[in-house]
Amino acid sequence: MRVFYFASAILEQQFPEHARSLSRSTLALAALLHDIGTTHDNLRSTQLSFEFYGGLISLDLIGKQLGGPQPQAEAVAEAIIRHQDLGTTGKITFLGQLIQLATIYDNMGGNPGLIHSDTKVDVVRSFPRNSWSGCFAATIREENSLKPWAHTTALGEDEFPNGVLNNELMAEFDQ
Repeated sequence: MRVFYFASAILEQQFPEHARSLSRSTLALAALLHDIGTTHDNLRSTQLSFEFYGGLISLDLIGKQLGGPQPQAEAVAEAIIRHQDLGTTGKITFLGQLIQLATIYDNMGGNPGLIHSDTKVDVVRSFPRNSWSGCFAATIREENSLKPWAHTTALGEDEFPNGVLNNELMAEFDQ
């Protein structure tokens, strides 16, 4: 839920011109499902990197199982697959960019000026981190151990999990 609320805050505060046109239900689906590929069973049920498998899971869930509109299912899948493509070249959907910004804010403290500090406190109090940094860093390392080719290695095999562990923006809430 933190990613949804952080993405919503970024949308309203930084991109108000898009706030009316972006489907909140599509944003919610992308935010809620973006790490579905990291569950214990999902990490082990495929050779795909968690983002790619998560995108496929969401595509099936939204489009086939729930009967959602195909464009919505595809938008969510694309955002999930691309949410850790942090390069500076190329293009990404607006939904994908919002999910990227919100997850990097939550996981690594990236771009702290995007969200007011009161909003950060309100969101984390409502949806506690419960030692999230350690949990997620361990999951990254676990995937990299199971799948040395995992997409997260593009962010640095040690740099990325260490960046998550050393998230100064959220350190006070990770206790």
